[in-house]
Amino acid sequence: MPRRRTSLFALATLVAGGIAAAGPAAAQEPLPEKRSLAIGTGGAVATVDPDATRIGLEVLADGGNAADAAVAAAAALGVTEPYSAGIGGGGFFVYHDAATGTVSTIDGRETAPLAMGADAFLDEQGDPLPFQEAVQSGLSVGTPGTPLTWARALELFGTLPLSEALAGATRLADEGFVVDETFRQQTAENEEKFRRFPATVELFLPGGALPEVGTRLRNPDLARTYELLAAEGVEPMYSGALAEDVVRTAQDPTEAPGTAPVRAGLLELGDLERYEALVREPTRIEYRGLEVYGMAPPSSGGSTVGEALNVLERFPLADVPEDAALHHYLEASALAFADRNAYVGDPAHVQVPLAELLSDEFAAERACGIAPDRALTKPLPAGDPDGEYGPCPAEAAATPPAGQEGPSTTHLTVADADGNVASYTLTIEQTGGSGITVPGRGFLLNNELTDFTFAPADVSTPEPNLPAPGKRPRSSMAPTIVLQDGAPVLALGSPGGATIITTVLQTLVGRVDRDLSLLDAIAAPRASQRNAAAGQAEPGFIEAHGPQLTALGHAFTPTPEIGAATGIELLPGGLLLAAAEPERRGGGSAGVVQDVLVEADGLAPDLG
Repeated sequence: MPRRRTSLFALATLVAGGIAAAGPAAAQEPLPEKRSLAIGTGGAVATVDPDATRIGLEVLADGGNAADAAVAAAAALGVTEPYSAGIGGGGFFVYHDAATGTVSTIDGRETAPLAMGADAFLDEQGDPLPFQEAVQSGLSVGTPGTPLTWARALELFGTLPLSEALAGATRLADEGFVVDETFRQQTAENEEKFRRFPATVELFLPGGALPEVGTRLRNPDLARTYELLAAEGVEPMYSGALAEDVVRTAQDPTEAPGTAPVRAGLLELGDLERYEALVREPTRIEYRGLEVYGMAPPSSGGSTVGEALNVLERFPLADVPEDAALHHYLEASALAFADRNAYVGDPAHVQVPLAELLSDEFAAERACGIAPDRALTKPLPAGDPDGEYGPCPAEAAATPPAGQEGPSTTHLTVADADGNVASYTLTIEQTGGSGITVPGRGFLLNNELTDFTFAPADVSTPEPNLPAPGKRPRSSMAPTIVLQDGAPVLALGSPGGATIITTVLQTLVGRVDRDLSLLDAIAAPRASQRNAAAGQAEPGFIEAHGPQLTALGHAFTPTPEIGAATGIELLPGGLLLAAAEPERRGGGSAGVVQDVLVEADGLAPDLG
């Protein structure tokens, strides 16, 4: 990518422009400052929340490494972003270890109870349950993987014990955080769900009312839970009294008087005792001379982003007008999603042809149908990743659409001064998860099992994502790390359900192919085409590109916002650039240990 000149004045303007404080002027306490851009040394953290970013930076400043800071920031997000993440959920951790030069991943995805069968989300007549009925139930709760992910990350890559990594988040839970407009809005959107469960009302609706912007929300129950994990490790979450509380709550959630009973869960103590956070080989593809690493199945993030990039490499996106580049991005995404829906699931339960999905030969066959002057008719059929490729294959039946995924989740990105990098996406699925709080423990339980496909769309076609005992549901989380000549240059990720994949893909195309800075690539208006007749698009995207792309045959359904990405770029001379959303989800928070205001000419690495 050609290097971009940014003057000292322009850089200072960008940094200042990233500072935002949500909420009314009459707030009882000032909101923490947020910056969407930070450049400096000593380490960098980018999250959606300023308290989490601050706590991660404190760990780096005190000598911790990227793994330590990632766990510390994730624990803080369990306090301030409890509707998106926490110890009642799971996630995927991608890590570049500077000492070995390797990229590794930890699969902390939740698992189905051993008692769960393929018909778990069907009613008595054999029809799929209404989605929200399934969400707001113990039936949706999978075995949490987040605590063991933290323990495994510290064991394999960190320098701190769990007790020290949790210290900042424990203080934050005890002292509380200042409610902003986004938190209040998310609470309001979940109020009906939350009011079904008294423990959730007590925690998140203080005095029975929505929390006011500018007030402080404390969670002493979560502080005590973190203290328990700090003292005894994560074992209490998987055996003993805490585990028993989780199981009892999932099996028989306590509903408010007059509320219709919710479906009971299938989780047993044995499911928690047998849980493992698995170390898996990352996905890896080469794109424009870069090595792009992601998360392998049961996440579909690495395979789908990787396949789409392999398709796009056949087109000179840097040399065509912006609308033409976006047309190719949308087409490649639709093709990759057709294959994702047809083939990707938990590799312990289904055969995923991962090597073929990520092969250049398969990408060439898939790319052959893309035309510069017209959009393919969607939904598209899946390809045949059988190792035998040639001219464009004959038309086949379209791939059935995937099931629903929650738009929540959160992502954090961390780099330290030594070149260790963590890209970590964690979730409890829907915003607010199942809505069920473990009484006295301070955290919500996930509804991750609704990521399974409830019933096959076509009984004659194999469905890789049906529920099964011990199975991990397919995910779209796509934490990503990019290397150049073996050294990390970029890391990023996003929340957003299935739009995570397209957000990461579009951001990579913007940064690598379109000469955008990382901040501009994150801030650019987005569209998400996931092999549907109409893609989703933000209003800004439709305004800027809608007429040109609809003329080619694309169709869009407006949606307010897509994703909430964070990323870090490793610049020459040891400088680090952290970037987060300027506006989406109330704006993110980027920070560095030591701020440096520099002339930015030539600082950005040549990424293609």
